[in-house]
Amino acid sequence: MAVIARNGISRRTLMASGAAAGLVGLRDLGSPAIAQARTIKLGYVSPQSGPLSLFSESDGFVLGGVRQALKDGLTVGGRHYPVEIITKDTQSNPNRAAEVANELISRDKVDVVLVASAPETVNPVSDQCELNGVPCISSVCPWQGWMLPRGSAPEKGFESTFHFFWGYEDLTAVFSNMWDQVSTNRKVGGLFPNDEDGRALADTNSGLPALLKARNYGVTPSGFYKNLSDDFTAVISAFKRADCQIVTGNPIPPDFTTFWTQARQQGFRPKAASVAKAILFPGAVEALGEAAHNLSSEIWWSPSHPFQSSLNGVSAERLAQSYTSATGKQWTQPIGFAHALFELAVDVVRRTAEIGNRKAVVAAIQATTLDTVVGKVDWKNSAIKNVAKTPLVGGQWRLTNGGKYKYDLVITSNATAPDIKVGGDMQALS
Repeated sequence: MAVIARNGISRRTLMASGAAAGLVGLRDLGSPAIAQARTIKLGYVSPQSGPLSLFSESDGFVLGGVRQALKDGLTVGGRHYPVEIITKDTQSNPNRAAEVANELISRDKVDVVLVASAPETVNPVSDQCELNGVPCISSVCPWQGWMLPRGSAPEKGFESTFHFFWGYEDLTAVFSNMWDQVSTNRKVGGLFPNDEDGRALADTNSGLPALLKARNYGVTPSGFYKNLSDDFTAVISAFKRADCQIVTGNPIPPDFTTFWTQARQQGFRPKAASVAKAILFPGAVEALGEAAHNLSSEIWWSPSHPFQSSLNGVSAERLAQSYTSATGKQWTQPIGFAHALFELAVDVVRRTAEIGNRKAVVAAIQATTLDTVVGKVDWKNSAIKNVAKTPLVGGQWRLTNGGKYKYDLVITSNATAPDIKVGGDMQALS
């Protein structure tokens, strides 16, 4: 096998998930040559354990499919290369993220680092890559949360680190479009944790308060609470005093579960709650029981997205179905973006003028414009240096009343991406 699975899943699981996903080969990669060149190494970093682990729940499935697709390696410039994928777990710890990035750079000597899931993961990894001049592609973090805390700006960018996802301006539009469908007093309680993600979203100049003000919504901030807090009484009281009929923010999943449970116990019942990060995943929503009905969030990827993989032509719908068939679990949003990271890595490697030359890899990334399973990723023509924006819509979690899964995520607003179909109207919380 030309793909070496290091720190990955078992061979049996790898083969099962790869077959289920239909990832049986890449398009137009060429036939293996008799003499093989050096191994191309791709490093992949994600929070596979700890409080952010729901972001990586689908990693085993995605990696299994990609490894199966790359089992015969890649042909680049007439030479054939085996491909090795090396995975690292950050344990949801920023310090650990920096450590494993250094391992990939110094010990494993990877050609490209791929990283996903929240600033706590992508920023320390991106920083280490930028410091060492190693090409890095990151995702699943609003672009402001990736760029601004690292000391850059849209017109400046970076030398070797690149990002694809949406921004706070898109999140504001999606949430506002959903709230506009519900009768409220337009007063919003902002739930902001004391981490890079929370501080960036709460920024009064570039974050949600300023952006929502332009849409005629006012924000009462929670103050920066510590992650894994067990008492939100002060925050709930502040929201009640301000008569907030809407709640938003970007807490980690355990914190929103605590907040929402205590809010209901203390008689705080807003008409809408649109929360980033915490309620993206079926597992986090199910932990709330029936109290999660009609909670809303951004939707970055779903089976309804009309896109397909550049690796093998598999549609978003088929990829989601394959995940359920292989794992027995409900689809989850990170599936698409984890898959797209490897779509981009393969596309970049194939266009690299000289394998092993980091500057050549960076040049290939800069020239990227690729249709992926999450939509077009276009660094070549982006107005934000080193950032390619992907589409965003919004939706609500609805009880299925006896369906296969307890909740379905229904798209309720697509004004920001009309080609992604709406599945229902926005409803007020009961």
